[in-house]
Amino acid sequence: MQSNLSSKPSGGPGDKLHVGIIMDGNGRWATRRGLSRVRGHEAGVEAIRRIVEAAPKQGVGTLTLYAFSVDNWRRPRTEVAALMALLRFYLASEVGALVRNGVRLTVIGRRDRLPQGIASAIGKAEDATAQGDVLHLRIAVDYSARDAILNAAARARALGELTRENFSDLVTGETGLRDVDLIIRTSGEKRLSDFLLWEGAYAELHFTDRMWPEFDADDLAEALSSFSRRERRFGGLQPMPLEPAESA
Repeated sequence: MQSNLSSKPSGGPGDKLHVGIIMDGNGRWATRRGLSRVRGHEAGVEAIRRIVEAAPKQGVGTLTLYAFSVDNWRRPRTEVAALMALLRFYLASEVGALVRNGVRLTVIGRRDRLPQGIASAIGKAEDATAQGDVLHLRIAVDYSARDAILNAAARARALGELTRENFSDLVTGETGLRDVDLIIRTSGEKRLSDFLLWEGAYAELHFTDRMWPEFDADDLAEALSSFSRRERRFGGLQPMPLEPAESA
């Protein structure tokens, strides 16, 4: 299936859609096939490669992937260790391909609790890909949207004037990041799970029964096509202006 969003602006990533994906279902995909959960996470990394390659061709300029939440630390120790090993592997093995394909990588979330060496590897990967202008890939690791908002509120006390725009910069850690247009969740679950609560306040939501390791370019195109049809139907999904309250 081809996306019908090929007519999107041809400028930098900020001119195109921002899509967030809750990559859910790795463990269930593996269990149904008699495989270990670790194998499911490995297959999930393969899905990341597919979607990172497909996204720019379908009008996506910013792609935020939910890789590891604050709550994921509660998983079995062996599974957490495997996930951290996969993160380390991804940072070591994918940077060259990201640079060649014009992908800028940033990692959002806490870094102080990650195993030794991973925070340094993240910094090196971010520096190496900093000039990427085709796709901005944001990976959420040890991430909580509530914590991001809380930390932004604490830092906001130092601002002379607080606006939605400068508070948003504090929440996201970036200046002028485009709000999320579409949030996709795989595996059939229908909740946000503390993901992009500020940036996704007006995002369209798309839920699919497909497990993340199965998700491919056609699935992304289907989600974007559904978003595009709804956007045309309602004339753009923009916040409605607040009407002044009537006096009692």
